[in-house]
Amino acid sequence: MSTATPAAVTGAEGFIGSHLVEALVAAGHPVRAMVQYNSFSSHGWLDELPAGVRDRVEVVMGDVRDPGSVRELVAGCDTVYHLAALIAIPYSYRAPRSYVDTNVTGTLNVLEAVRESGAGRLVHTSTSETYGTAQTVPITEDHPIRTQSPYAASKAAADRLVDSYHASFGTPVVTLRPFNTYGPRQSMRAVIPTVIGQVAAGERTVTLGDLRPTRDFLFVEDTAAAFLAVGTAPAERVVGRTFNAGTGGEISVGELVTLIGTLMDADLAVLEDPQRLRPAGSEVMRLVCDATRLREATGWAPAHRLDEGLARTVGFFRDPAHLARYRTAAYNV
Repeated sequence: MSTATPAAVTGAEGFIGSHLVEALVAAGHPVRAMVQYNSFSSHGWLDELPAGVRDRVEVVMGDVRDPGSVRELVAGCDTVYHLAALIAIPYSYRAPRSYVDTNVTGTLNVLEAVRESGAGRLVHTSTSETYGTAQTVPITEDHPIRTQSPYAASKAAADRLVDSYHASFGTPVVTLRPFNTYGPRQSMRAVIPTVIGQVAAGERTVTLGDLRPTRDFLFVEDTAAAFLAVGTAPAERVVGRTFNAGTGGEISVGELVTLIGTLMDADLAVLEDPQRLRPAGSEVMRLVCDATRLREATGWAPAHRLDEGLARTVGFFRDPAHLARYRTAAYNV
């Protein structure tokens, strides 16, 4: 294990977190990765990383809801990437308190640990869902916040806590607000793996919710690169600021299904599942990103077109070993 100061990552075992860990290691950073404690001794997607990557990662079991766990994680780290969160939007309607406990109180614990340890920077993860349906497009960081789900509300509350710690205590924070990230290792609760996974399992009728909403889909490696960009840029360019990360393009869910069918050489029909529909008035109908601020501050730009990223994702889910990790029936949460 390197003696260089490690970067700390919460939520490291998850979809985006595991890709961020890979990107940090590739950039030469040793990593201390928090994985939520479980009785299976599972490190999530970190277990699937190449041995040469895992050797550079110190995995610690913990929970962001526990202040002691977070203090131990952060101690001795200069940069902290906070990704741990409950993210499934439908489940937030059923269990909203759990989202407050993890997304709000967990963020408070990270802020306190960073403040006490004197870490040089906290990169906090927000979400484009905090904007709600676009009132102006493309969406800049000055767009009004309109939370249309308990999940979005919990993330917006966490964002305000982060802002307040910078204003009140001078905590060196940066907020990154990725738009809809997709790619290998993503949960089947998300639309792209839902479609690809069902087709890879032999289905030609895919089960989905509303086909009308449009989204700005960002390949996960580009999201990881955005985290590194704000985590390593000169402080005067990024600290105390919020940055969108997205492509500036949009596609409807219905159009996305057609594109995936073309890539997978499958003529697809869609069956609407009422259980996948959000409550009335809650669906976010349009999201499209303006990432000008991030580009100007760090030079970041997405490196993958949608068709390229989808092809990579299709290849991942077509691997029987990967597909076996998932249920391929449509997910409700």
